[in-house]
Amino acid sequence: MAREGATFERMVPLDRLPRPPLTPILDEIPGQRQAAEHRVDSDNALLDAYSRAVTGAVERVRPSVVHIQVERLSRRGARPAGAGSGFIITPDGYLVTNSHVAGGVSSLLATLPDGRTVEGSLVGDDPDSDLAVVKIGADGLAYGMLADSTRVRVGQLAIAIGSPYGFQHTVTAGIVSALGRSMRGATGRLLDNVIQTDAALNPGNSGGPLIDSAGRVIGVNTAVILPAQGICFAIASNTAERVAIALIREGRVRRAYLGISAQELPLPRRIVRHFALPVESGARVETVTRDSPAAAAGLRIGDVIVALGDAPIAGVDDLQRVLTGGRIGEPIEAVVLRRDRRISLSVTPRESPSR
Repeated sequence: MAREGATFERMVPLDRLPRPPLTPILDEIPGQRQAAEHRVDSDNALLDAYSRAVTGAVERVRPSVVHIQVERLSRRGARPAGAGSGFIITPDGYLVTNSHVAGGVSSLLATLPDGRTVEGSLVGDDPDSDLAVVKIGADGLAYGMLADSTRVRVGQLAIAIGSPYGFQHTVTAGIVSALGRSMRGATGRLLDNVIQTDAALNPGNSGGPLIDSAGRVIGVNTAVILPAQGICFAIASNTAERVAIALIREGRVRRAYLGISAQELPLPRRIVRHFALPVESGARVETVTRDSPAAAAGLRIGDVIVALGDAPIAGVDDLQRVLTGGRIGEPIEAVVLRRDRRISLSVTPRESPSR
């Protein structure tokens, strides 16, 4: 203890230490003060430009964004079942949101930016793409413009508008982090061309628009990865436009159907080389539904589909990409590996049964 006290006694209080000499560096380097001031001015100009871009885009789109509250039927009657966001796409009241927000609801209320609350009815929903279209009872509405999502670039400004946790018309901004992501929906079907962004999304943002600096909608906010931060996803606007048109016209999205279940099967390298296949795996048929297009074409359990038309098939996801509505009723060649043979079968897809 004595030794520690002696050490402390030899210490000099900080307020008694001699002040070190200060060298006026800016005075010794001519022009440095002016350069620093110029950098500050430039930074402020960039910040101002960024702010103007965000506020300008938000002002153009915000009048079209709505807050959605839904009820679903239960054994005890209609009960509140959460909330989400959406955006109007036509002046007569059609709006886009997520299927997981509006699908299967018994009632829906939309709150407009001017404070009005109007009832909405579900026009159609597509769980495979997690999109839905709702019609609300109002006219002369502001609406958002859908951009061409093929022109979106990584690094460009991305702005999300929605109602996270019920805080209506909340704006967050970031960039487009990546393009061409794939995401599996609630139905198990793969959704392609998903936009990844670091614009903050939270529960309640679902169905709201992701916009660019010009105020055009480039995506529909749909999901986040928890507990990660800054990894959020939006369905590309081109997909949203295609699905919305189909739902408004027909109330559903038509997709082709073979009547099989399958799983991806890696192929031995010797098989790939022997048949000169463009892929190293295929879709192995696990079940064939009776009276289905696959059964009529002669597909069997154990067959490995490696091509459908001109498209190589490396797995189930490739099958789903090929089986679009345009394939319904049109014969298509299926290239199949059956034991040690490569055979071709003609199959005519039918429309997928409604869910």
